[in-house]
Amino acid sequence: MNRVVAAFTLMLGLLVPHMGFAAPGLNATVYRDPACGCCASYADYLRKNGFKVDVVETANMAAVKAKYGVPPQLSSCHTTIIDGYVVEGHVPVLAVKRLLAEKPSIKGIALPGMPMGSPGMSGEKEAPFVIYEIMDGPAKVFSTE
Repeated sequence: MNRVVAAFTLMLGLLVPHMGFAAPGLNATVYRDPACGCCASYADYLRKNGFKVDVVETANMAAVKAKYGVPPQLSSCHTTIIDGYVVEGHVPVLAVKRLLAEKPSIKGIALPGMPMGSPGMSGEKEAPFVIYEIMDGPAKVFSTE
């Protein structure tokens, strides 16, 4: 997909938030530890933004992260799979929309840790969220929000 089409698609998703960005049937699978409440909140956040969300509870999140290639320095409490991409942690939906519009050749994106004020987390946002690409090799910044 060329950059003009990707930019148009992203802008359309931003301008028409009530219609939702996700195409009907676009699925998200959230893998979470059953003891973690913020993961369920993130799943609800995705639903409110037009995704059909399945939640898979597992006490072995390390195995999930290993399966999808999430490096320890980029990990968070839950791992989500959307359209073949890994979305690690409390990534804002704008970054997810950009990922899905641009379809880069990476494994996915990550917001490491559990930053206050991020989607699904309580508290006030203390700093811009730095979202990284998940790929082979050193992590690169995907976006800052």
